[in-house]
Amino acid sequence: MPSVFSVHPPSFSKNEGAEILHQKFGLSGKTLELYSERDQNFIVQTDSNKKYILKVFNPAEDRSVLDLQHAATQFIKEQDPELGVPLQVGGICEITKGSHTFFLRLVEYLDGQFMKDTQIKDADYLKTGQFLGRLSHALAGFQHPGAMREFAWDVQPAYLIRERLKYLKSENDRDTVSHFLDEYETNVIPISDTLRLAVIHNDGNDHNILVNEKGETTGIIDFGDMVYSYQALEPAVCMAYTALEKNDPVTVMAPVLKGYHSCFPLKDDELKSAVYLSCVRLCITVTMAAWRKTLYPDNEYLTVSENAAWTLLKSMERENLSDWSCRLMEYAK
Repeated sequence: MPSVFSVHPPSFSKNEGAEILHQKFGLSGKTLELYSERDQNFIVQTDSNKKYILKVFNPAEDRSVLDLQHAATQFIKEQDPELGVPLQVGGICEITKGSHTFFLRLVEYLDGQFMKDTQIKDADYLKTGQFLGRLSHALAGFQHPGAMREFAWDVQPAYLIRERLKYLKSENDRDTVSHFLDEYETNVIPISDTLRLAVIHNDGNDHNILVNEKGETTGIIDFGDMVYSYQALEPAVCMAYTALEKNDPVTVMAPVLKGYHSCFPLKDDELKSAVYLSCVRLCITVTMAAWRKTLYPDNEYLTVSENAAWTLLKSMERENLSDWSCRLMEYAK
């Protein structure tokens, strides 16, 4: 069945982006294309020197997912006005090119440096966790039908990961991913009834988290992966990606979890599950990259975290995750 992951993303030129900006939003200015996994994004600088992000969505995207992002960011701002999230400007529009219709959103541009482009001290990861905890507080009680979906970047439908094992080239790699799925099914599924579910951002990685010159987290972008899933998955996703390319992953993962827990307290079972959820998220990363680069070999962004994710997974495969689980819970508390 076609999805946003298998349907070719939009491919508008910079000039077409400028025309869309003028035609649909009444603004004139320059556009510069940004990388994207499945959509197309332009940074816009208007003639009046204001900045926005123009998002052209994959033609397979459901309108409810756009409505979800708009409703969620509005809800967050109402609950915690100081949190940096990109609000929508104007309404959701459509444009047709060839036989495809694309949804469009114009959102605010948030100032700040991406975490990936900044030297972050270990102590700053605690603040990142605290920011995500505030985000969860602001989202508490938020519901939307667009979040109630089976989604490839959610850890819950683990069978989707197993279906993608065939795209991994080596038996050793398939065994590695299977190992973590087995760990998840042994240690998390039996306690899943005790794990709270909520609408979460689900993509707190260093390409989406913004920091200031002091290394403090100031904002988060890209709400396209929002889903109704485990509350503990919110810090777990961040733990997974911030640990990439670190010599000692626990020195990053632990403060993220501790910071999150200090602002949004997790139950013991949720704290224990975090490391398993982090590893499953990395399994999604490597299997999605293996699958999608067969479809779009020229899109380098699809594999931006692949090698580092494999390195971390191979390292974690040698660890006792039960021991890690207990140590992380003790540190967070």
